[in-house]
Amino acid sequence: MRARIALNIKAVDYEFLEETFGSKSLLLLQSNPVHKKMPVLIHADKPLCESAILVEYIDEVWASGPSILPSDPYDRAIARFWATYIDSKWFPSMSGIARAQGHEERKASIQQVEEGLELLEDAFGKCSKGKAFFGCDSIGFLDIAFGCFLGWLRVVETMNGVKLLDEVKTPRLTKWADKFCADGAVKDVCQKQRS
Repeated sequence: MRARIALNIKAVDYEFLEETFGSKSLLLLQSNPVHKKMPVLIHADKPLCESAILVEYIDEVWASGPSILPSDPYDRAIARFWATYIDSKWFPSMSGIARAQGHEERKASIQQVEEGLELLEDAFGKCSKGKAFFGCDSIGFLDIAFGCFLGWLRVVETMNGVKLLDEVKTPRLTKWADKFCADGAVKDVCQKQRS
């Protein structure tokens, strides 16, 4: 989803090849022989892998479109920091809810996710500078990094009967999530992901 959203932001025409769950095509295995997983972007007959790297590559190669990464080096470093936090800490804690054994372990995992969302609520306030997105006026790197997990978040909420992203605890993130999902660069990607 990250690469597709970035390509949509840049208004780049691309061919999307969907992999069948549970099997790996020869093209995927040849294009990503190290991890043997998606996503892979093939540009100029050269494969590139890993979603965050793809977003940065797309931003650099198609520089004429709207910028995805902040132009300020400090803001860019902060966006990368929080994207790494989301991938390495927050999302694994959310996955831990599904793997939890028993009520107490599940409760502890949910609390860990909530604490992470509170940190992201605070990060949103600082990164957005009072605007609609982490990337300020438009969707940026950190929006894409976090926004691609909103579908997973909704599934976890539904399956566990909890509300993790809500108007009371995370009011800014709740508004942000609605705007992110409604954006033209995101809407079709998220809808296709749900079907």
